[in-house]
Amino acid sequence: MRNFEYHLASSFKDVTNGQIIAGGTNLLDLMKIQVMAPDALVDITRLDGLSDIQVEGKGLRIGALVTNTALANDARVKAGWPLLSRAILAGASAQIRNKATTGGNLLQRTRCPYFYDTSQSCNKRNPGDGCAAKGGAGRMLALFGTSEHCLAAHPSDMAVALTALEAEVEIYNAARETRRVRMQEFYQGPGSRPDVENVLGKDDLITAIVLPPPRSGERQIYRKVRDRASYAFALVSIAGSVAMRGETITDLRLAYGSVAPHPWTDRDVARILKNQKASNELFQRAADALVPETAPHPDTDYKRILLRRTFIATMRQLTGLSDPEGSDIARTN
Repeated sequence: MRNFEYHLASSFKDVTNGQIIAGGTNLLDLMKIQVMAPDALVDITRLDGLSDIQVEGKGLRIGALVTNTALANDARVKAGWPLLSRAILAGASAQIRNKATTGGNLLQRTRCPYFYDTSQSCNKRNPGDGCAAKGGAGRMLALFGTSEHCLAAHPSDMAVALTALEAEVEIYNAARETRRVRMQEFYQGPGSRPDVENVLGKDDLITAIVLPPPRSGERQIYRKVRDRASYAFALVSIAGSVAMRGETITDLRLAYGSVAPHPWTDRDVARILKNQKASNELFQRAADALVPETAPHPDTDYKRILLRRTFIATMRQLTGLSDPEGSDIARTN
């Protein structure tokens, strides 16, 4: 690890000219292998107002420093937004969740092995350097939203859940202005600059995540397919919530994880499903629309099959075509 300066921010005006650190669960690992080598770290853990979960109208405002453990175990979250709690508990280990923060979770970097290996070319790590993944092994790479400059997938479980829940990211800037950005608009695709991953400016700071009011009676699920049952990143994940009238899907929100550079959504799939009677035939047709005909890397072709099967199984469980009391299902109050 290279030498760096450390600053403990005492106010929001101190959050400039340095790499922000809170829990550090991803950043410190990257610094140790010199994938990231900031000259200065700015510790924001003493800033006021960032560590609370507060009621906002009928929704919740979650401070950026709220730990993953505190958020997953909050009684209000488990009652109104159980999908979020389940997604968090599906990620990492208890020790990491105790340190990892809400804001930091959204900003974690890809787990593409070529990003982590400084001997390999990577446009996300060094813009213009090339993408070694294109000619190498790529089992964990993306299916959607890639470019010729980057094939990496985003690893966060929480971000997928927040996208399905239509949450907003609250952002504070150096001009003391606050804005809110929908989760669906927070991340940016790789394009020609894979290193620019989101809409944050140089001196922007995530201050909170805002959850909209829960919808009573909604059925929610977070399904994560991975190589082993714990402490593993998803191969494919789906966050979903469905409201039904009888056997008809009246409303639904779906987001897909580990298949794109950011949590993925598909409006065409939602249109196919909405206001339709749940059936195996309907879910097969929606899966046809969701899954691409080809994968951008030959090693991720298996994800096409895996995503299709996971999608159909998720929709069957959400709508009650399979066991409605399955362990992955949660109901809002």
